[in-house]
Amino acid sequence: MNEFRVAEKFVSINGESRRAGELAVFIRFVGCNLNCSYCDTAWAIPGDAPHEIMSLEKLLEYADTSGVTNVTLTGGEPLLQKGIEDLTAELIGRNHKVEIETNGAVSIKGMKELSDSLNLTDELSITLDYKCPSSLMENRMLMDNYDYLRSYDTVKFVVGNKADLDRAKEITEKYRLREKGIMIYFSPVYGMLEYKEIVEYMIENKMNNIRFQLQQHKIVWNPDARGV
Repeated sequence: MNEFRVAEKFVSINGESRRAGELAVFIRFVGCNLNCSYCDTAWAIPGDAPHEIMSLEKLLEYADTSGVTNVTLTGGEPLLQKGIEDLTAELIGRNHKVEIETNGAVSIKGMKELSDSLNLTDELSITLDYKCPSSLMENRMLMDNYDYLRSYDTVKFVVGNKADLDRAKEITEKYRLREKGIMIYFSPVYGMLEYKEIVEYMIENKMNNIRFQLQQHKIVWNPDARGV
């Protein structure tokens, strides 16, 4: 029986990525294989961080009774959870749309195979982070992941300075993300980079088909609030 280590679960707006501004059921798991300099959920990094053990059936029941279609699986790092493919498939089978927020240091190949086997389109969306230099985790990125992205997936660059923006531009061009129709977001590290600097960089470099993104939940609520 699949069991999952759940740090918190709640319903809120999706603060970022493809379905930003829409309601979503959030399921946050504990445990992450990275330790980014700017992590805003560092309390969920340890595998033994406070959590509850929940069965697949209990998580499905929670999502089903929420009355909300979108489900966001996040962390920590959700792809470290055993049985995450089963949970994803079951949620989709119950007419939920699933977004998985993953840190770029765990393979998404299994999710691509799941998508292919079920002939999925936007029922499953991967939001794949690229950790830029200011994260201090860039050397952990698995670049094979870019072979498994679909047009329904997203690459998110969290940027804290000009060097991060330059690297985001380099990766976008090297892996031809725009040409493949993959959604691309530039998202500022909260409190580190003025928003206008990102927009001015995009204008200067004529960066069509790239979206500037704010973490909406940090605007609506206290930036340090949990469960929102």
